[in-house]
Amino acid sequence: MPELFKDKFNPHVIQSMALHFQAAWEGFDQVGFVEFATNGLTDLELKERSKHITDAMFRYLPDDFTMASDILLASLRPYKTEDIYGLTPDKDGIVGWAIMPMADYVGLYGQDHHDLSMTLLKEMTKRFSSEFGIRYFLLSDNKSKTLATLKEWTTDENYHVRRLVSEGIRPRLPWAMQLPDFITDPEPVIELLETLKDDPEEYVRRSVANNLNDIAKDHPDLAANTALKWMADADENRVKLIRHACRTLLKQSHPTALQVFGYFPVELKDAALKIKTPTVYLNEHLEFELLLESDTPENQSLMIDYIIHHQKKNGVTSPKVFKGKKVILKAGETLNFSKRHPFKQVTTRTYYSGQHAIEIIVNGVSIAKSEFQFFLEK
Repeated sequence: MPELFKDKFNPHVIQSMALHFQAAWEGFDQVGFVEFATNGLTDLELKERSKHITDAMFRYLPDDFTMASDILLASLRPYKTEDIYGLTPDKDGIVGWAIMPMADYVGLYGQDHHDLSMTLLKEMTKRFSSEFGIRYFLLSDNKSKTLATLKEWTTDENYHVRRLVSEGIRPRLPWAMQLPDFITDPEPVIELLETLKDDPEEYVRRSVANNLNDIAKDHPDLAANTALKWMADADENRVKLIRHACRTLLKQSHPTALQVFGYFPVELKDAALKIKTPTVYLNEHLEFELLLESDTPENQSLMIDYIIHHQKKNGVTSPKVFKGKKVILKAGETLNFSKRHPFKQVTTRTYYSGQHAIEIIVNGVSIAKSEFQFFLEK
């Protein structure tokens, strides 16, 4: 049976953490820590298990945060350049997922020791990631001081530290506390991303792309304009970053994002949509054909998407965007585009019989729409 994700935190990991805490501090109650941290563990999911271990650390580490920080630093495994995410604590020290509750401990209890906490999180992120722990400081009165530290880290020699900058300030980081100030005003985030957009490590650039995609969900124009600015003199790596960062905007056919990749309003002499299956049943396909005739002496880059307007239970329709095709429409030529769209049962959608519609979007502009009938059964 494959390992459950929540089992990244298991009794063996907890026992290993206890061994290294005890090695760093003779007064550590190893037995009590293990008993507390493993009690009820099987009933908890991954994040709950991490919090439970953090609670055990608070209970059994010294009340003096300075003393506790010495223990945490001493318990870390010496840094090695390797894939750290699949690792567990070993005889040399703590590494991998076990760092997650340790970083939360720093975030929760190190607020009065900012510089020391930053040192701890910097070292911990080299062994896993401190992207959750750093957010406590970005939500605190020390936000400006934390941002200043993160600005210094954008040029750190360790790529894990540089990635922490981007990942830690993502406004809507999955699994993590949101950062409302950055959701409202992402300019401080973009300022840091500017420094990281050409990072030599793809691992860091991927985080930058995900961060800008987060921003696009709340500030689409700002994200699109940032992408447009970044595209100037962009090399292959930066273009890849921008494309990943604009994935939500492109799906939404945001006009500026489309122009970033050379998709301008299309010039057409004619656009004809033909529904080849005007009646569709569950587990069958909607078949359609699109004819586009150019009306310009220039070649045009086309991004063809289509929207299925699904009938809902209350009689209104709900749009869902699907990717069609990227193609060059040559000067004066006619393009024939055909597609078979499946209507199969999926867990993410409930189908209802009735009138549906398909709408064709080319370079962000609706050019044709037609209705068809869908039935659950014949």
